[in-house]
Amino acid sequence: MSSGSAGNKSSRNRAAVKIEPYLYMLPALFILGFIYLYPVVQVVHFSFLDLRSWPGDFIGLENFRIVLKDPRFYQSMLHNFELLLTIPVMVVIALIIAVLLHEEVWGWKFYRSLLLIPYVVPIVAIGIAMSHFFKLHGGLNQLLELIGLKSFQRQWLGHPTWSLFSVAVIIIWREIGFGTVLFLARLGSMPPEILEAARIDGAGWWRRLWCIVVPELTTVIEFFVIINIIAMLSQIFPYVFVMTGGGPGYSTWVSELYIYKQAFQFNKMGASAVVAVVLLIITITFIVLSFRFREKLSEQYE
Repeated sequence: MSSGSAGNKSSRNRAAVKIEPYLYMLPALFILGFIYLYPVVQVVHFSFLDLRSWPGDFIGLENFRIVLKDPRFYQSMLHNFELLLTIPVMVVIALIIAVLLHEEVWGWKFYRSLLLIPYVVPIVAIGIAMSHFFKLHGGLNQLLELIGLKSFQRQWLGHPTWSLFSVAVIIIWREIGFGTVLFLARLGSMPPEILEAARIDGAGWWRRLWCIVVPELTTVIEFFVIINIIAMLSQIFPYVFVMTGGGPGYSTWVSELYIYKQAFQFNKMGASAVVAVVLLIITITFIVLSFRFREKLSEQYE
């Protein structure tokens, strides 16, 4: 056998070795593409159709014009962006609780279990319970009266000023358990000598938190923030639908509720698809920006 033919055979073998893993992955990639990519493509396709009759007539950008002229769309999106303000609050509270539990304060095992309960309870069940807790004669106002703060009693879910705020409080209460568990897991993998050395050098609790704990948890905090950005943009519907139904008025309308109303009450499936596409673009933009921020942060620490 000539050296040339042997070399060609060797090259073909190397190429086969490189391609073979991808061939094994093809069935899984096909299934994942069908589950995740196909619905996205269909939603984008639907946004250009009039779906009042199947399979729908192509109407170009008419659905976009309908949505962009609707003030309820802007109001709904504004509420989603306002709920993004809950994320820094969740991060700070979860971080402080995680550090306290990591330091094994009295009863820390009980508190750790207690914090995770709201996160594992279905959102619908939480919404039903909290809608009773926050109503005019509910548990919160009774508690305020009991401790002498009757002047702070409000129609929490029935007033446009306080309804979205009340929903935000419930979201924070539910999500900090997940953040606490994430941060605790990362703190558990940190060498204890780092914090002990800082303590010996005279660094106070807040100094250790800001200069040691936060830099060590940067990646986990970023993951928690991204997850909650996605949640604030696309996973608020159960809270709003169960607790307020979007009211009073449009004060708690969010993008998902807008999609639901357009599709199933106003029979404008194309318009609801447009909002879904807008949400997809906004979410991808936030994720890309977070990755860019992470790259710059990594360059800064290098």
